[in-house]
Amino acid sequence: MKINTALILCAGFGKRLNPITLTKPKPLIKIKEVTMLEKSINFIKEMGINKIYINTFHLKEHFLNFIKNKNFNLDIHIVEDGESILDTGGGILNMISHTSEDDFIVLNPDTIWSNKYRDEIIKMEEIYFSKKLEHILLLVNKNLSFDQSLTGDFNLSNNLITKKNNLDFIYIGCQILNKKIFKNQTISKFSILNTWNKLIDEKKLYGFESKQKFYHLTDLNIFNKLKDL
Repeated sequence: MKINTALILCAGFGKRLNPITLTKPKPLIKIKEVTMLEKSINFIKEMGINKIYINTFHLKEHFLNFIKNKNFNLDIHIVEDGESILDTGGGILNMISHTSEDDFIVLNPDTIWSNKYRDEIIKMEEIYFSKKLEHILLLVNKNLSFDQSLTGDFNLSNNLITKKNNLDFIYIGCQILNKKIFKNQTISKFSILNTWNKLIDEKKLYGFESKQKFYHLTDLNIFNKLKDL
């Protein structure tokens, strides 16, 4: 089995990159002359996925213009959060309500995605389907983070995620999920963290360890350092 649809989370305000993000959405900031969103879309295309949903809220018209002016040759849909921002969980649920697919890969464009991640995500996808999982996250040891101010989010052992002492693993912005995890949940503002914590309590949240150096557009300080790499 294979994932056929990708979701990219683009609705946030990007406040830690003010004043840039007062007039430009964070996913449309350029690193080495290529926007973060374009890096994400190109990576998804490299994965062999042709259908993409992008959610928007802050400066949403910028995304419509960006996609219109680019020739990605993909089936790309812009989905607005609505009158108020839906946060990560609500944004995902809103996007998947527009398709009959059951399984999705979700990317945060805050991460600099490159083909170095391709084989790892393929292996993560294989585990997801072979073990009939409903949710798996791509994690990295915090020692591999370019931004050393980032602290760990989770523990990881035998692909099972927990939250105990010494949280050594960071979520790097890629997850595969089945729409079942949102059963009985209505489209509203909520964080995907709520869903993760529930699955952790049920011992149903899984992870896959990346061995790549993790580059994340955190704030203005990191932005200026990434420009000089």
